[in-house]
Amino acid sequence: MSVPLYQVKAEFFKTLAHPVRIRVLELLSERDHAVSEILPEVGVEAAHLSQQLAVLRRGNLVAARREGAAVVYSLTSPEVADLLHIARSILSGVITNRAELLESLITPGADPSRG
Repeated sequence: MSVPLYQVKAEFFKTLAHPVRIRVLELLSERDHAVSEILPEVGVEAAHLSQQLAVLRRGNLVAARREGAAVVYSLTSPEVADLLHIARSILSGVITNRAELLESLITPGADPSRG
């Protein structure tokens, strides 16, 4: 029995649905990072970071490799970085539209339908 594509997509987006996981992916979009480098950037305890990295590994978004005593993470696909960039662009437009609507609401005599 096959799973519908929309359900697989929903599971994919659930994997992304945590601020720590998003931040980790952003960092890995720049370059590979050791866990010791990620930890101060995300501001959570090591155990919590480990849990979030496990979710990303299970979702096949990141891969881990050992380099000496360090565990280094990388993105499994450069398209993950593209997805984050597209999300940022979408959010920028949404925020701009909200800011324009807010401005029209607080400016006396402004017509929020224009614009």
